[in-house]
Amino acid sequence: MKDAFAKLGQDFFSTIVFLALYYATGDVVLATCVAIAGAVGQLILARIRRQTLDVMAYASLALVIVLGGATLLTHDPRFVLAKPAIGHFAIGAIMLRRGWMLRYMPAIVTENARDFVVTAGYLWAALMFALGAGVIAVAMTGDVKLWAYYVAVTIGAKIAAFVIQYVVLRVLIAKRIRAARCATSQ
Repeated sequence: MKDAFAKLGQDFFSTIVFLALYYATGDVVLATCVAIAGAVGQLILARIRRQTLDVMAYASLALVIVLGGATLLTHDPRFVLAKPAIGHFAIGAIMLRRGWMLRYMPAIVTENARDFVVTAGYLWAALMFALGAGVIAVAMTGDVKLWAYYVAVTIGAKIAAFVIQYVVLRVLIAKRIRAARCATSQ
C-alpha cells in the first residue's frame, strides 16, 4: 500500500507542484514553469538513481512539456489543466480489457467472485472516462480554482469507489462461502 501511494505521488508530482505554486502565487505562468522543471527534474533524478521508468513516466513528461508549453505560449491555463484527462482516458482504455483486475485480487476473491471482479473492472473504466470528461469540461472554463476542487473530487471518487468495491466484495464472498457450506452440508 505504501508503494502504491509513493507511485501516485510520483505520477502526480507535477500537478501537485502546479497547484501548490498557483495557490501560493496566483501566477499560472510561474506555476507551469516550475511544474515543467519539476517533471524534468524527476526524470533526471530517476536516471541518476538508475531507476527504470515505464512508458507512463515518459508520456507524463511529454504531456507536461507539450501542454505546459502551450500554456506558456498562449498564457491560457486550459492546456495544462487538461493534462489529467489524458491520463484518465488512457487508464480507462486499459481497464476495458476483460478481467484486468483479476491479477490484483487474492485467490479467495478470484475463486468466489470472479464475475463481480470482471464487472467491476468495466465499472472502473467507466469511472475513468467520466472523470476524464469532467476534467476536460472544468479545464475548458479556465478557472484554476474550480479545476483544483474538481481534481480533489476525482481523488475522492476513486477512494469511494475502492471502498465500495471492497465492502461489496467482502459481503458477496462471505455470502457465497456460506451458501457453498450450506449446500455441501445437506
